[in-house]
Amino acid sequence: MTTDEALLPGGAGPSAVVLRPPALLVSRRAILYWTVRALPLWIVVSGVQVFFLLTTGADSRAVRVTALTITVVLALIHLAVMPRWRFHVHRWEHTPEAVYTQSGWFTTERRIAPVSRIQTVDSHIGPFERLFRLANVTVTTASAAGPLHIHGLDRATARALVDELIRTTQATTGDAT
Repeated sequence: MTTDEALLPGGAGPSAVVLRPPALLVSRRAILYWTVRALPLWIVVSGVQVFFLLTTGADSRAVRVTALTITVVLALIHLAVMPRWRFHVHRWEHTPEAVYTQSGWFTTERRIAPVSRIQTVDSHIGPFERLFRLANVTVTTASAAGPLHIHGLDRATARALVDELIRTTQATTGDAT
């Protein structure tokens, strides 16, 4: 949502709700969570390369070993850098007026959802999230840009955020559109 779309209920024009960097980081456990989530892809890619290395003739062995070495180096760099980078980029914040999110890897996206425009608030805990005691929160509005996602929250923080957003949206007048 752009700053121009961040209007107070009733269309009173631009409000004090502005697009800005959110203040809160996700849980530190999200670093290990993102690392473990990225690992299976690299295992599959490396496994396929090892299979072809072991089942093909010696004439292409040097090329296949080089390709496998490059894959392993790229995997190690990706697994070392990506989760920490995401941890420092992914932020969120909730105020009585709005929910702010920031996410990304190569590009950074900042979004804002005025509380008066919130339609639903959901939390999701999948198998990996359960393993790392994390949860994800989704805030749905009528925006064409889609819902706001906050990934990698501590479960207690996610539960408190959902409860607070439910209380805040019920107390806020507006048509949530």
